[in-house]
Amino acid sequence: MTQHDQAAGPVATTETIEVLAEQAPPAADEILLSVSDLNVTFKGGVRAVRGVSYDIRPGETLGIVGESGSGKSVTSLAVMGLLDKSAKVTGSVRFRGVELLGAKDKPMSAVRGKRIAMIFQDPMTSLNPVYKIGYQIIETLRVHDANLSRKAARDRAIELLKIVGIPNADERVDNFPHEFSGGMRQRVVIAIAMANDPDVIIADEPTTALDVTVQATVLEAIKAAQQETGASLVLITHDLGIIAGMAERVLVMYAGRAVELGSVDDVFYRPRMPYTVGLLNSLPRMDTTERERLTPILGTPPSLQFLPPGCPFSPRCPLHIPQCSEQEPDLVAVDGEAPHSAACIRTQELIGQDLYEAGKVFETTHDDTTIAVAYESANSGGDGAKE
Repeated sequence: MTQHDQAAGPVATTETIEVLAEQAPPAADEILLSVSDLNVTFKGGVRAVRGVSYDIRPGETLGIVGESGSGKSVTSLAVMGLLDKSAKVTGSVRFRGVELLGAKDKPMSAVRGKRIAMIFQDPMTSLNPVYKIGYQIIETLRVHDANLSRKAARDRAIELLKIVGIPNADERVDNFPHEFSGGMRQRVVIAIAMANDPDVIIADEPTTALDVTVQATVLEAIKAAQQETGASLVLITHDLGIIAGMAERVLVMYAGRAVELGSVDDVFYRPRMPYTVGLLNSLPRMDTTERERLTPILGTPPSLQFLPPGCPFSPRCPLHIPQCSEQEPDLVAVDGEAPHSAACIRTQELIGQDLYEAGKVFETTHDDTTIAVAYESANSGGDGAKE
């Protein structure tokens, strides 16, 4: 287990988990999973997660986005209690009012898979290569329901494979993981996640390293899993297009903390954090016929061991002023059609601008400008390309 500073409230035990099992289905407005001021620090002072908070209600999809190293995956592993002993975890993770941080392994094992399931990035490391696919699904079912017969569990395994789109499921259930493609293995992992009808599914970059067509089938499988179980979904990805198509709310992370949180419409069309603006304007536009170069966010994310003073995004931010380096801004409420918050002292200057007007604060680099001029000259018959 990880090191943990005791949070307020009763910590999960075998008895409290049994009480959870007997509770009625959650109400539509009930908070299923509440993460509050979650912090994760590894040896050497690496602050991988810093004060992350969010709530999930029944049937809701929350998207978590950010660059690699922003703390997205570590946050999910902390929620599941899967970090090793080198991690010090503080804050609170409450499922239907029961504190999960600090819980012993036995009660947490009753929660994992049954109440909160997880889809990991790499299906090849999530599946045991020496056991058949069917065996692994059956094991997941029977560990949470000892009264389920092996035949009933096998029938359910075949049904789950059909739901996630595995062809000839009654035959493929007896195959080993290496006999499946990467996309099919990911669908098997999704089938395992939905096996026990969990209340919450955490999908940690489920389409990483998959081509576009396979990504589409995997996302359809996730949608099918959510519809089949009625589960809430925490979707972690760096692909903003996936978030736009699947989530209702978005949490943007940078340097281990939340820097913007709001509805998809507010975050995508009314971003109030320069980092979010930069992410959105790094994507190709589909609503214009003009030839435009993408505008990158210059620089790289800071070291989580040696964070800069003040706002960690300030060294890369085009709106940077001296005050940005004095103190890290809090996540505060900003304008929007739904609850919307951002962590920036200059957020008011983005109000009234649409997404692409706000994006103009990120200037193109000298190389970008040179390449664009050379391209235009070459295509117009000019001499610019020869210079």
